[in-house]
Amino acid sequence: MSCPETPHDPASAPRPPAPSDPPPALSTGPRAAPAPSATARGARGGGSIAALAAAGALGAGSSCPPTAAVGTAAHANAPAARAAAPLIAGALQERALAASAAPPERAAPAGDDEDVEPGTLEEQRLRLFARMRRELALSDEAMREVEAIFAASPVLGQGNPALSRHPMSRSECRRARELAGVAPAREPACGAPGMVPLFDPTRGQTAESAPVCIDQLEFPNIPCEYPVVHVRAREAALLCRAVGKRICDAHEWEGACAGALREPDVEYEWERPRDEASWHHNLLREKVWSYGPEKNHALCGTGSARTPGCPGGGWDRCGSNTYPAGAFPACRSRLGVFDLHGNVAEHMSLPILPDELARRGDRGFTEMKGSWFAFSSMEVHADDCRWRAPDWHGTRIMSKGSHANYHLGLRCCKDVAPTAAPSGSTAAAPGTAEGEGAAVAAVKKR
Repeated sequence: MSCPETPHDPASAPRPPAPSDPPPALSTGPRAAPAPSATARGARGGGSIAALAAAGALGAGSSCPPTAAVGTAAHANAPAARAAAPLIAGALQERALAASAAPPERAAPAGDDEDVEPGTLEEQRLRLFARMRRELALSDEAMREVEAIFAASPVLGQGNPALSRHPMSRSECRRARELAGVAPAREPACGAPGMVPLFDPTRGQTAESAPVCIDQLEFPNIPCEYPVVHVRAREAALLCRAVGKRICDAHEWEGACAGALREPDVEYEWERPRDEASWHHNLLREKVWSYGPEKNHALCGTGSARTPGCPGGGWDRCGSNTYPAGAFPACRSRLGVFDLHGNVAEHMSLPILPDELARRGDRGFTEMKGSWFAFSSMEVHADDCRWRAPDWHGTRIMSKGSHANYHLGLRCCKDVAPTAAPSGSTAAAPGTAEGEGAAVAAVKKR
């Protein structure tokens, strides 16, 4: 299904955006400490949704390794996934609306039931940490750093347990992925499970020449786990560093989504004011979504609902009604990255100068990428791959007052050493020291 760009989207019009008009979906609110609770909420899964999701996923060809050739084949098989996607979205939206009309059900937690949701933030964190140790094989030192970052925040987690209503359970997500043959990538060059290389196949580059890898899923990058939210940009950068990665630059996220990572000096207008540079970038951008050339929210996790009475932000007013990460196999880019539309928006770094690229340290400015779990009914801005937002809640990445919200998460990148030069090309791989050196020299000449 193709639909036009939102008519009230100021940033996609050919004029400078108005910084005084941030969209309501990305506004913030008070971050109160969680109220203690000794009970737990039971998530209710339905096999019908898993069957519909699996039916849509089977046509996506997402079991193939994430290379440019495989990505092309995956998109060629996408019609079956797209045909089933409206059914998935309808079923999920009905469940989300029904859930929002009634108080959450409570049930005693069972250790062997992955669909039972903890009733307190502390219990939620403990289960998340256990899964991270088991699934990501993190060292004790790395986990201590992760736990310290969480402990310093009164709200960092997977959403307020008292308010969050997830429209899909973990077990439903697992069934859909199993039927579709989807499994985490294991790319030796990335050195970590669930990461894929970023490169530009249009310039003859290959996975072997990639200078950087990106997580396939939102943090914690575990299939069918709910994403971490209420995270400040500073905390996002620290979490990525704690697990041996770093926060991504805006152009890396855009390349992962569009299927081609371009060089930084092509993607940024160095030293130009941010609002002016973003407006010009948006005016000239290629408009494409991770799943194809036409917008179709039904392919991704956008059909959930906002908590009734949620004013646009706040721990005590807004539940994080997210989907399990990777639950929509058709919502996949040609480079093998999932959920770049829907579920949660993601913190990225926007460099204004070449020295602010994330590979050189966390010195850039905040940039929020993607859309979120209720975007089908609240499309307040563009969400195509290369669109850049106005200066919403703009700060330096490492500012202690950087923005956080109930639908805002993160995704990590990792620098790697290319193992081979691009075949038939003498151009430097994007993000390499050679390519960045040229960019720095260009800036000094201006």
